[in-house]
Amino acid sequence: MSLGIRKILYPTDFSESARQALTHALFLAEKFGAELHLLNALILHEDDPNDPDKHFVEPHEILERLFEISGSKLQSLIDADHSEILAVHEVTRRGYSAPEVILDYALEIDADLIAMGTHGRRGAARFFLGSVAESVVRHANCPVLTLKAHEKPPPIEAVEKILVPVDFSDAARQAVLHAREFATTYGARLQLLYVVEMTAYPYFYVPTRSEVWENRREQAMKALGELAEELLGRETPFETFVAEGRAGQEVARFAKTHESDLIVIASHGLGAIERLLLGSTTAEVVRSVDCPVMTVRSHGKVLLESALDETAGGHRAETSKIPPGDGAAVTS
Repeated sequence: MSLGIRKILYPTDFSESARQALTHALFLAEKFGAELHLLNALILHEDDPNDPDKHFVEPHEILERLFEISGSKLQSLIDADHSEILAVHEVTRRGYSAPEVILDYALEIDADLIAMGTHGRRGAARFFLGSVAESVVRHANCPVLTLKAHEKPPPIEAVEKILVPVDFSDAARQAVLHAREFATTYGARLQLLYVVEMTAYPYFYVPTRSEVWENRREQAMKALGELAEELLGRETPFETFVAEGRAGQEVARFAKTHESDLIVIASHGLGAIERLLLGSTTAEVVRSVDCPVMTVRSHGKVLLESALDETAGGHRAETSKIPPGDGAAVTS
């Protein structure tokens, strides 16, 4: 099974964040042989279409970027037109808001993936994630890859560790399966993380809080191992981790301390009915981490066909669940 990425939408506002996101969009388009759609939302009464800083990259720039990504195998094509390497479409659409233009175009082309930067031209003074990127992540019908700008962006091949927060919901299972395929694409290792949010017990409660935590940790590690055995098998290298604390904070802290290069997270897990669209934990993670985040919608387009029915016997095996109560829905 492989990811069915045929069309990648790359919205750009020509900011530095967007320019760095182009590298990932090109890498994935080249890897999957996908069409790449470059989209600029020309907002009424806001943008100047004649500004030279608001033009799409030239074909030779795309070719040079592809050459940097792919290395010597494109050496023989360095003088060829970029259209001979992959299909690139450049589109400018007018509208009243950037998210509306992006989401409408994504539906129009039936995009399989949206790759975009998280800050606009005005940088941190105008938190782009709080407006355009977050709206796209909330409402897009397909997975969304969001990336922040770095002074010295790491090379694309530096994606060696992919963090997957898990709460054992169907949404999280989809995230694990997507992460497995991206691990193959990048040659990376998976980090499966479960966060336990401990209840505050009174001092006279028996067993003690430390005993409760140890019991929860052991249950979680066992369940993570069974989930990995079912969905990953022996071909995908992985590690399992259990942390204690508030889910969003712990995922962000883990990503920093364990040097995760990419996070694949479901848009919501347990508690999805109460928290429609983008869950609070996912929103916090997307906002706070420095590494790229791939958000997979639990209700939307799935890049893997029959993703949740994949077992050796043609049916989904039962995975041990963490008992309700103290467990954190890390994708809620």
